[in-house]
Order: sequence, then C-alpha cells, then structure tokens
Amino acid sequence: MQVESAALATPLQEKIEALFTCPIPQRTDGNLRLLADFRAALNSGEIRAAEPAGEQWKPNIWVKRGILLHLQLGILSGIPPSGHGSHLELDTLPKRSFTLQESVRIPSESSYVRDGAYLAPGVTCLPPTFVNMGAYIGTGSTLDSHVMVGLCTQVGEGVQVSSGSQIGGVIHPLESLPTILSDEVIIGGNCGIYGGVIVGRGATLAAGTILTGQSRVYDLVRTRFYKRTQHQPLTIPARAIVVPGGRMISKRPALDTGLMLQLPIIVGYRGESKTEDELLDTLLE
Repeated sequence: MQVESAALATPLQEKIEALFTCPIPQRTDGNLRLLADFRAALNSGEIRAAEPAGEQWKPNIWVKRGILLHLQLGILSGIPPSGHGSHLELDTLPKRSFTLQESVRIPSESSYVRDGAYLAPGVTCLPPTFVNMGAYIGTGSTLDSHVMVGLCTQVGEGVQVSSGSQIGGVIHPLESLPTILSDEVIIGGNCGIYGGVIVGRGATLAAGTILTGQSRVYDLVRTRFYKRTQHQPLTIPARAIVVPGGRMISKRPALDTGLMLQLPIIVGYRGESKTEDELLDTLLE
C-alpha cells in the first residue's frame, strides 16, 4: 500500500487508506459516516485532491481513493422530485447545500454541486452549471452557464470560465494530476480542457480552444512547442493568449491532401503592448 507522508497522516487519511485496501470494503454505518466526514473535509477545503508544492503541484492520492470509495459503497437510490422530476443517483453522492455565511452565489436549482466540492467565498455559479466531487474553486471565480467542472479539478482565484466550457475531470491513474486552472485565468466560451492540463496564472484561452493531455501547442512568440512529458503534464505558460489553430500534415506525402491536425497557438502574452485583436490582425495580414 502506498501511503503519502505516512508520518504526517491524519486519522481521516489513515481510515480512508485502511478502507480502500480492504479486499471487499463493507457498506456499514461506520464506513458511511467516514465517507460523510471525508466529504465535509473536502467541502471546507481542509483536504483537496491536489495542492501546490512550491512551484509545482502534487496529487493527494489518498483523497482520490476516498472519492473512489463513494462509488464502491454507494447504492442506486431515487431522489425525491423538487419540481423537475425525480432522478437516480448513488446515495453516497448527494447534492451539496450551502448557507448564506459561505457567500457562494448559486441563483438557481438548475445548477448542481456535488457534496465534497469546495467553493470559496465569492464564487458564482450561473445556471446551469455542474461541479463534481473533489473540485476546488478559489475565491471570486465565476462559472458561467452550461459550465462543467469535473472530478478533482483545481480552479484558482479570480478565474472566469465562460458559457459552454468544460473542464474535464481526472482521477485515473491515481498518481496523475487533475486539470488545473491557476489564478486569474480567463476561459472563453465553448472551450474544453481535459486530461490534466495545467493553465498558468493569468493565461487566456480564446473561445473554442480545445486542450487535451495529448495536445501540442505552438508558441509564436517563443518559437517552441509545448507538450506533456514523462514527468509533467501539458502546461500553458503564465499570461499566454491561446487561440484555436491547425497544422498541415506534410511529413507523409501520401497524406498531403489538405488534411490538418488541431494545433492551439499562443499568439502573445497578456500585459504586452498589443491587444488580442491586434495580435490576430497582424498574423492575418
């Protein structure tokens, strides 16, 4: 069994690790109370699926294991209707409730935040949005309508995610980092960020940009490619302005028929003299 920082393990971590390593975890009242305590710790931000470690990030494997236990021990149950008809879900994955003191703005029941997700004071979720277990969303961030925040996703402070964008969750492999949006990131409409991509502080993704764990991104300013490595997921530099793009397939003559591969492009950096529109105009002249 791999235990992170065993000497510093909390009683909650020790109990989750012990239950996870059972050949067949049992659905008992005590274990269900343990899962409820685990979700409460996620709700408060006391624990999280990944956290900063200096200039890097590290996954908390035991937290991911705790989330997986909810799938193993839950039973499918009918949830009473609340004006929109009943639905079915595991009883270990309830909807989270908020109080006024938590200062989270969720103006409609059509938004759904799972129990076990941390939303800091000042977060806004415009309807409809969905936030999954293990997500962490920092102070003052805004999720516009039709935004999905997946399992274990980490969102910093002052982040803006525009309508229709999806931030994909990552839980397997357990050692992998989830998708991370650093502070002050701006995500345009209908973007998709999947596969544990890290978006650096203050970066902007133009509408329609898709980033996956397998993406290659070209930087016109620094004339280099970015991709994931054996030790680091794809990381978008701080303040980068990323737009959708493509690259002709030309290395194989038999395929030289106008086919292209998607290639997001960094056209500039926030804080420089030119605006995003001016950067694009220059490229298209």
